[in-house]
Amino acid sequence: MGDDAVVHDVPYYAQWESAELVREIVGGAVDAADDPRWGQSGAATPEEYGWWSWRLCGVACLRMALDFWWGLAPPALVLARECEAAGAYVREGGGLRGLIHAPFAAHVRQRWGLAAEARELAPGEIAAEVAGGRLPMLSVHPSIREPQGPDPTRRGGHLVLAVGATSTALVIHNPSGFPGGSQSFAHVPWRDFGRFFAGRGIVLGPPGESGPRGGSGVSGESGPRAGSGESGSATA
Repeated sequence: MGDDAVVHDVPYYAQWESAELVREIVGGAVDAADDPRWGQSGAATPEEYGWWSWRLCGVACLRMALDFWWGLAPPALVLARECEAAGAYVREGGGLRGLIHAPFAAHVRQRWGLAAEARELAPGEIAAEVAGGRLPMLSVHPSIREPQGPDPTRRGGHLVLAVGATSTALVIHNPSGFPGGSQSFAHVPWRDFGRFFAGRGIVLGPPGESGPRGGSGVSGESGPRAGSGESGSATA
């Protein structure tokens, strides 16, 4: 991984408007629809916000990248609706399939002028991408917020943004991380990272970089109100 630490000064956004309430929302003590800042998301109602909020890990990562490179972060639901129109989210009954990596990358290139490549990644490649000034969105299990906990039952299902790398740890912004520890600039030891990582992601680059090759993948986590815990096609 190299001995030199590289950490980019990327702004942080949670997938819920009230980042300080993430632990309570994920744990079920607070309903997402009761987030007092729900109106800032661009949702029409608290119920719409509550439904979408569990599925916004990728949108939160995009907001961080847009703020870093363009100095703007459109409301989460504005970006989510655009992603749905681009085929990066697909409605299935009462649920949602997504974030689908390849159409999302294509949308980011066309809509926002960023480089974006959906592809498989090895840990060493992630460190190299970060060192090269890029921000990989990585498919991981949501329990990465507590890397010292038990092994997850699977890998992937949630997206985090790699913002730095050191010789011993990957530095991430986690949209569903807990305040005071695993939200912004959270260090995940390389020795633990592989237990959570699905081996794929979307590498975002600054405006003007050459275009990507494409790829595939789906990330997101199901919230409690979707009835399937933290797995599937929604996020937390």
